[in-house]
Amino acid sequence: MQWLNRAAAIAVLWWISMAAPAQGLPPIQEFYFDEDASTRQAIEVIDGSGDAVVSRLVRLAEREGRNADRAHAQLAALLMDAGRSDEGKAMYRQLLARLDQNNALRRPVLWRFGWSLYRAGEPEVALAQWSELLGGRGINPGWAPPTLALVLWKLDRREEAVAWYAAAVRTWPSRWSGTAQYPQWLPDWREDERATLAEVQAAWSRARPAWP
Repeated sequence: MQWLNRAAAIAVLWWISMAAPAQGLPPIQEFYFDEDASTRQAIEVIDGSGDAVVSRLVRLAEREGRNADRAHAQLAALLMDAGRSDEGKAMYRQLLARLDQNNALRRPVLWRFGWSLYRAGEPEVALAQWSELLGGRGINPGWAPPTLALVLWKLDRREEAVAWYAAAVRTWPSRWSGTAQYPQWLPDWREDERATLAEVQAAWSRARPAWP
């Protein structure tokens, strides 16, 4: 499609390695009450899709304005959603290379990159992105238990997945003890992702791990 070719034209032409370095997960904590809304903030600067939207995003990404980095991130996500994984990953990594640890956009870009990777069939690399978000801030983000339970289950690390899910239930038993509230608390997840988490919930229900 024309818009994909135009978006790819501003992608990085070099390639960093296909897989991110293996990341260790921190020990599971008892509770995860921190909302961490800044990490999960939307990166989109223009609603919609198609050639007209992408043309505007390309123009924004090429400028030095305050929305340039967000447009760059949105283009990377669109490329990966459209199956152009190599270009999308290159764009994400180019952007992350220039966002230092103090840049407020770094965490939401890492968060979105993780989801793009997961949905592109690369859960191990997605886990590496999300693992980076867990270090060095002294908070226990509420997104961590269900998200890590999802990706660990996908990686067939079933015991770890259930242990992380148990942390979600300890924190908010009314939300996570069953599956009925998944659409409310996971509105951005796809149906297949909520269905996978329901498998984790069922495994947790059969054998609830003790704490600690």
